[in-house]
Amino acid sequence: MSHGYQAVLWNKHKRTYDLAVAGGIVAYIGTFIGVSMATWSGPNILSTEILLIQAFGSCAFIMLTIILSIGPLARLNSIFNPLLYNRRHFGVMFFIVALAHVIIATFWYHGFGIVNPLVSILSMNSEYDRIAQFPFESLGFVALLILFVMAATSHDFWLANLKPGVWKAMHMFVYVAYGLLVLHVVLGALQAERSSLYTWLVIASAVWLTVLHVLTGARETSKDHHGAVAARDGGHWMAVAALDDIPNDRARIVPMKDGERIAVFKYDGKVSAVSNVCAHQNGPLGEGKIVDGCITCPWHGYQYNPDNGQSPPPFTEKIPTYKVKIEGGHVFVDPTPLPPGTPVAPAIIGGNA
Repeated sequence: MSHGYQAVLWNKHKRTYDLAVAGGIVAYIGTFIGVSMATWSGPNILSTEILLIQAFGSCAFIMLTIILSIGPLARLNSIFNPLLYNRRHFGVMFFIVALAHVIIATFWYHGFGIVNPLVSILSMNSEYDRIAQFPFESLGFVALLILFVMAATSHDFWLANLKPGVWKAMHMFVYVAYGLLVLHVVLGALQAERSSLYTWLVIASAVWLTVLHVLTGARETSKDHHGAVAARDGGHWMAVAALDDIPNDRARIVPMKDGERIAVFKYDGKVSAVSNVCAHQNGPLGEGKIVDGCITCPWHGYQYNPDNGQSPPPFTEKIPTYKVKIEGGHVFVDPTPLPPGTPVAPAIIGGNA
């Protein structure tokens, strides 16, 4: 939950996760340097600085590919939901690795002149009209600025103050950063690299992410299409599901014509309906379940009371609620959302509508 905002939220699980990822980063960089030195056949000795630049750069690119894969994978299969729980920590560590790459490269290539290294990056080459001589370093620098903003706002303080919609939209710029980094590699390292490793790494990353996002989009569109509901009672109530089709302590997600989704939960002999969108990071509440009497988001564990859409005290998050009734073994929902946190009497299974 989000009570008492902190810059970074740690618990035993996250500390174990962070140590594992940090160990993986160290192992990757060590392996990269060792393999590179063992397989190098050039006339000159590989410098430590060049090896570190390549190791940190390739590690950062792989980490970003993993970060962009987590969301679609979680939409395709809930087994990947735990990765979402830790994605912000992974993202901050990715930024640290990318920053190390930039710092080493900046001082190695720009730190021995009379011009400030940052000024040198942006001014030493202005041939933007030539692919072979394109100032690719400026692309990486802009990407790093985007990633810095995202890393700096990757905690609940900024999420709460910017509001989830704005925060989410701002963090979608990670795709802009990814595009800039692809161009940074293609116009930079690939121009002089003898090995095809980096070429295949970039191609595999781009193809993988494209296919993954297309599959996810197709699946979500299919779910909306097959889950379309029909109006009843003069268009006021919507038939959403047979009561027996909703699992106990879980939900049926109902797409509306306006693109919104409603999560209809069955629990403790009752049925309630709330918005499918978690107030934290827009997680799909309908893919979660009832835990200790509360709707629990499958992404980060945020909880809401099903009969009023309010998080249990001392937490203050709220989501819209919907009127619901049961007739003839079917569940009906009034598609007009009520203000977030509005109490609504649940429909009693076996009782009067």
